[in-house]
Amino acid sequence: MTSNHDTAQAEDAAPDRDPELDLLAPVLGTDDPNRESAGAAAGSGDSAEFAYAAMESAPDVGFNLTPGPADTPGTMDVADQARAVAHRIAQELMALGPDGWDRVHAAFALTVTGQLSRVTYADDQQRQVRILPSQEVLNLVATHRAVSAELGDGPWWRFEMTVTAAGELEVDHDYGDDPFPDDQLFAPQEYLADLEAHPRASLPTWLAAYVHHGNRQGRTPQQAALAARADRESGLLPTVSENDFPNFDLLWARWSALAAAFVAIRSDWGPRVLPSFGWFEGSRRSGSSLYALPGGRAVLSGGVWNAPELDAAYNGRFALPNLYAGAPRWVANSVLNSRASGGLLTFCYWWERGRWYRADSPRATELAAAVPGIWTTGTVAEVICGLLADDPSDALRGAVAAYVEAAERGDVTHAQLDETFGDTADLDGAHYQLTLSGVARTGPEPLPEAEAVAEVLRHIDTAGVDTAGYPLDQLRAERLPVGWLIYAPAERDEISVQRALFYIADDGVVEAATSATPPSVYLPGFEQRFRARHA
Repeated sequence: MTSNHDTAQAEDAAPDRDPELDLLAPVLGTDDPNRESAGAAAGSGDSAEFAYAAMESAPDVGFNLTPGPADTPGTMDVADQARAVAHRIAQELMALGPDGWDRVHAAFALTVTGQLSRVTYADDQQRQVRILPSQEVLNLVATHRAVSAELGDGPWWRFEMTVTAAGELEVDHDYGDDPFPDDQLFAPQEYLADLEAHPRASLPTWLAAYVHHGNRQGRTPQQAALAARADRESGLLPTVSENDFPNFDLLWARWSALAAAFVAIRSDWGPRVLPSFGWFEGSRRSGSSLYALPGGRAVLSGGVWNAPELDAAYNGRFALPNLYAGAPRWVANSVLNSRASGGLLTFCYWWERGRWYRADSPRATELAAAVPGIWTTGTVAEVICGLLADDPSDALRGAVAAYVEAAERGDVTHAQLDETFGDTADLDGAHYQLTLSGVARTGPEPLPEAEAVAEVLRHIDTAGVDTAGYPLDQLRAERLPVGWLIYAPAERDEISVQRALFYIADDGVVEAATSATPPSVYLPGFEQRFRARHA
């Protein structure tokens, strides 16, 4: 987040301070933190009574805004001035602290036309309270930003300060290397006004896209239809994508297998699926979405963080890549990754007639950060093995490989998940992912034995089966892969080739047969008919 990071510590400050402390509490009851009434309390602890504490000593504030060459006249004087202003801000914040405060975190976002702030105090029990900064603090922060404008390529946009009651201080100056928090993000026109006042050589790609994209990557159904007709009339054709992504059915199955694996280990990361929709967000801000459409069509789109082509387009004012050239009319906003709305889409592939197509999108080799590891069966298996063990055994590798292959066939069972991930995993959540995507074996849950016997008795009664010499109170049940075999055992020394047998599938369908056809012969057809009903 930060381009400059400075810390200082008073002589009597505690030596074990946590530098990663984050005390930013959410804004309560208002869209504008600056309009919050003074003294409003937040957090789960008791609210604090405000009393302005007398400050016995001021902290020593360090500040380093990368001054220019040592022989540049006046540069260090400006840096000293910025340091002194930061010192004053810390003094004011300490003076505003309520009784018993231990730490204060202040965050300010400024442009030439707007200002947002959050000031949160906490005690040693982590009870928090928010207050409005004084006008003196706000004036000093504005002064600090004005001074910082003289020390680099434009002033900072966000300024954060953490001060402890013992005098420890941490200061961050945010120039937009990472996206700003939503509640400290201004409208694009405010940044444009700021750039007018403080021109910069370049902007971070995300911010350049935010202020300059002009919805150029949006594609409404109306725009898509017009563009598709124009492309067709001009003879513009998309590029047939060879050897980029697997065929859609395989890609979808592998995406689903990975999603179930991440759910099984209870990870917040990794891909996920819903019916006809998959999404993936990587740990480095790249990501993608996959939409399955009727008629054997699909759209895979997303963005690679800080893609050079976007930086060139927004900072160099080059044309954006045409990601939709030759695209059909159904490639529109509803099936595009959300990055398109912010101008950060870097690729779009679509699947129809059994092939992938693209326009000015990069080849798949450049998109690995934005899609899950779906390239081959082995790739998927290796990713899953890495999730489950640092040094996977041969047995684990075999179970994972069998799981991935079953996913590619659309035939994963709950038992197979248990064998692959173990009974401590979230097997129900994993199975649900596979069910939503259609990769789990289809069909109802196994029919309980008592229900199976009751259903066969009902069938015998309804069908008027002759039960003479066939004691219904002695029925036995043997579990089959997709149901039960129900029968009355023969008497001792009784030989009968026409003994009644009843096969009941897990969906409740009863089939009557006789012992003239051994179960080993009858069973394959019984299973086939069950699977056909639930294909």
